[in-house]
Amino acid sequence: MYGGSHFVINALSAICVGLKNNIEMEKIIQGIEEFELTKNRMEIIEKQNGIKIINDCYNANYDSMKAAITYLGNMKENRKIAILGDMFELGEFSKDLHEKVGEEVYKNKIDILITVGENSKNICKQVISLGMSGGNVFSYDKNAEAIQKIKEIVRENDSILIKASHSMNFKEIVDALK
Repeated sequence: MYGGSHFVINALSAICVGLKNNIEMEKIIQGIEEFELTKNRMEIIEKQNGIKIINDCYNANYDSMKAAITYLGNMKENRKIAILGDMFELGEFSKDLHEKVGEEVYKNKIDILITVGENSKNICKQVISLGMSGGNVFSYDKNAEAIQKIKEIVRENDSILIKASHSMNFKEIVDALK
């Protein structure tokens, strides 16, 4: 299962392209239904205790972070937890774009923020400066520290977004929570 309004836009675009190329609607719908994303992209994992893990650790840039955080913010579960890591290859824009991710976390009323990495410390600083309680913001240097923290605080029916650039190896966080 995949989540996010950006998938609706992609599906509508696929329908338009298919119709423009005289492909039958049935075949277009079948193609959309059979579509599989690259692993670790907005993959929803539902656990028996109602916890939903949104595994989006394949890659990260500002737009994909914003889309994933918005998706998490729109979920109806009890608490929304974002585990976010560094976005790389941003050059001189790195600090600014990580701060903008912090604005998205705050705007979408994420309950708990856990970050890993040097650049993502700017996400934490931004959400705290906007008014998010520092008691709900945690910054770590290593994935193992984030794994330990999430295992301490996770509860039934929580929704957890896990997102960072691929080289942050957030798959190990996903695997630990499964």
